Amino acid sequence: MTAPVLDAAFVTTALGGRLRSRAGRASDSTRFTGAAIDSRAVQPGDLFVALPGDRVDGHDYAATAVRAGATGCLLTREVEDVEDAALFLVDDTLASLQTVGAAWRAALVDTQVIGITGSVGKTTTKAIVASVLAAKYRVQANPLNYNNEVSVPLCLLELRADTERAVIEHGMYTTGEIALLCRWTRPRIGIVLNVGPTHLERAGSLDAITQAKRELVEALPADGAAVLNIDDERVRTMAAHTAARVWWFGTSPEAHVRGTEVASEGARGFDFTLTYDRVSRRVHVPLPGRHLLSNVLAAAAAAFADGLTFDEVVEAVEALDVPLRLNVIEMPDGITVLDDTYNAQPSSTIAALDLLDEMAGRHVALLGDMRELGDVSRAEHERVGRRAAEVVALLVTIGDEARALGEAARDAGLADVTHVATREEAVAALRARIAPGDVVLIKGSHALGLEHVVADLAGRTAGEEANR
Repeated sequence: MTAPVLDAAFVTTALGGRLRSRAGRASDSTRFTGAAIDSRAVQPGDLFVALPGDRVDGHDYAATAVRAGATGCLLTREVEDVEDAALFLVDDTLASLQTVGAAWRAALVDTQVIGITGSVGKTTTKAIVASVLAAKYRVQANPLNYNNEVSVPLCLLELRADTERAVIEHGMYTTGEIALLCRWTRPRIGIVLNVGPTHLERAGSLDAITQAKRELVEALPADGAAVLNIDDERVRTMAAHTAARVWWFGTSPEAHVRGTEVASEGARGFDFTLTYDRVSRRVHVPLPGRHLLSNVLAAAAAAFADGLTFDEVVEAVEALDVPLRLNVIEMPDGITVLDDTYNAQPSSTIAALDLLDEMAGRHVALLGDMRELGDVSRAEHERVGRRAAEVVALLVTIGDEARALGEAARDAGLADVTHVATREEAVAALRARIAPGDVVLIKGSHALGLEHVVADLAGRTAGEEANR
């Protein structure tokens, strides 16, 4: 069968009744290599989608996008200086982007999608899954956390016709959203990592979050695979809601893909015993933090479900070289900074503290607010504070909600607790107290901008830290 071509003719057909008119000098054979909604991110050959916004209207940047190499534009109105591109005029550019993305996915009949959801760890697991599956297949996975109604269609439109496996995150704030994404992505394998209070403020309850995450396995076909974390009580309940074969992963004896006897080597990674189909082998994971065991097991289970052999999986895991949200920065005087400033929620913060606990040296932490936790915010901050008291010698907190974290740590017996109001105060407090050989964890909600604290301590700009 002839491979599909993402060109102006395809987009015209996909839009159907959404298309009001075509314009521009480009022909039906004008090709697109992907799509972009930000003119600064345009690559040559992109279809630029002009999304309206409260503060910025993408139509104002269409000409910039064409100058940057965009060969087409999806617009709601005519704009100047874009005549050389293929122009598609529609009433709703977001809905049209979604329609074209879904049509392109449907045309890629030889591509199978592995969908990933969970309250924490989606992006890291996506990278690990893609790396392991690459031992057997041609794989694509966008490195960013593209997981919603805007970014998932962008992921779909960057897929090449020869891609065999696409690994895509499926995110949510409430019910119905993952089901919608699945209608576009058509996953055959679905991985559910965990259910936690992330976005609890918007979703309303853990039951609602569970229901929303469950939509991924509900969408799987009967010949598909539901890869589920047997160690998570709420994920376990999802097995009854899928027609697909269930593949359990975790540490439980009932797991199909099991990890046991974990031994940490700190920043150098960890070892564990992998067991599948009555075969066991000691495996080294060259990624820091034993908390990544669950991510690795999820990837292994997906790979076994997709036909990889035990040897192929082990070799791929031991060769892992994927970007992580947590950066290990070696500074002068033997000081190590664990930069985990991308975001924070309870389980990921405790996982970061667990990694800190595994490392040699005096332990210091700067911990900030964990946002969007709703009614459980104080209780979750206190839970993290109690764990911090078991791990660190010096705790600095920042943000209004993190006060409860510091108070709980102090009540649990940690005497050296300081609260600061600004990033500048945080930098000053750390510089005054950290000493040679210390290991410093910095973590908090992305809104706090703690990457600037890391940059100041490491003598870099925040932009340099963000691009590490």
